[in-house]
Amino acid sequence: MTEEQELICVHSCQGWDLAQIFRSKLEAAGIPVLLKYDSASLVFGITVDRLGKVRIMVPQAYASEAEALLKVGGESKEDGFDDAPVQSDDP
Repeated sequence: MTEEQELICVHSCQGWDLAQIFRSKLEAAGIPVLLKYDSASLVFGITVDRLGKVRIMVPQAYASEAEALLKVGGESKEDGFDDAPVQSDDP
């Protein structure tokens, strides 16, 4: 890379582990990835509210391809949470 490229947030999720899965998927497709997160949440393992949020950043040239790869039904690029109600098997 000869010039610095602007990074775009293509997805965000709660927790380091889930972010690593998304990162692996993008890197397998040849897309460079940078994860942005609050270090306190990683050190202490706290994922309450927005503490623990990880933003998945890619160069602008790869943004549309990365968003398509990470698109999961019902999830928003902003928060990565599905708003679908949880169903219980209890009578």
